[in-house]
Amino acid sequence: MSAVARRFPVPIKTRNAQVDMSHGGGGRAMAQLIEELFLKHLDNPLLRQGNDQAAFDVPAGRMVMSVDGHVISPLFFPGGDIGSLAVHGTINDVAMSGAKPLYLSAGFILEEGFPLADLERIVASMAAAAEDAGVPVVTGDTKVVERGKGDGVFITTTGVGVVPPGVHISGDRAQPGDALLVSGSLGDHGVTIMSSRENLEFETSLSSDSAALHTMVASLVEASDQIHCLRDPTRGGLATALNEMAQQSGVGMMLDEDAVPVKPAVHAACELLGLDPLYVANEGKLVCICADADAERLLGVMRAHPLGRDAAIIGKVVEDQHGFVQMETSFGGSRVLDWLTGEQLPRIC
Repeated sequence: MSAVARRFPVPIKTRNAQVDMSHGGGGRAMAQLIEELFLKHLDNPLLRQGNDQAAFDVPAGRMVMSVDGHVISPLFFPGGDIGSLAVHGTINDVAMSGAKPLYLSAGFILEEGFPLADLERIVASMAAAAEDAGVPVVTGDTKVVERGKGDGVFITTTGVGVVPPGVHISGDRAQPGDALLVSGSLGDHGVTIMSSRENLEFETSLSSDSAALHTMVASLVEASDQIHCLRDPTRGGLATALNEMAQQSGVGMMLDEDAVPVKPAVHAACELLGLDPLYVANEGKLVCICADADAERLLGVMRAHPLGRDAAIIGKVVEDQHGFVQMETSFGGSRVLDWLTGEQLPRIC
């Protein structure tokens, strides 16, 4: 008889079963959930050690760490789910420093009564995303809250990575004259979530762009040492990401509306929902600010990557002590892309 069989004579069954308070109580039920559901899908040598931490060696360079909480609604959506999103989001946050992501941790807050079959589906999706990215989940935690005091499942992921020597990418390094690039069409994720939430249907199917961007970042870093800023425009979209970097760097930004890639279906959905695609979240796109001389080369690198085929140069960094982000419109005028006021799209990541 195996060690698992000796510990748990009755295997855990997910069909028609639900999370109960014992799954977070620290006893046999919790141990069985971890071993027969989480470890079953996320298994790797570090996680299998079963410690409250993971110890690992790191290569030379500067360490990077990022944490991200995921409270998306609905949990499952075209193009992904909360599990794959939790992996992609944190990998991307680490990668935006030019780092190579190494490891992830995952913390689950489960609501009593949540279907175990849905939990297993989420964990399996997380495992597949981590395996595809080559960034394993090496430690984690599970808590259960009473029925009515959560919303199914919340996931917090933390990622660590290493920036290679000589790479210095930060939101405070944009300089007047720099070029602004985006790796693809904007607003796909946020519009997909809102469409799913409101049961809206469009002639063209919408799908989240959720994806891990670290391999694209690695290619960009290899191609140029003149990348000054990288940012993934998630909550608040492109406009918010540019405002953040403009304030950090003490510069202005000027966009060309005709150059900003937005899919027709996203445009149509935004008009219907009363949204501006420049403020809608993305989960598989990045903004690159680089020396103008390297812009065309880096655009080619983006377009050569499977996740960057619709990449575009969309504007430039300008001198502006007020840090305004502006856009030259298709009609020949200009408008300020101010900070987002309030919460345009709640629960989208």
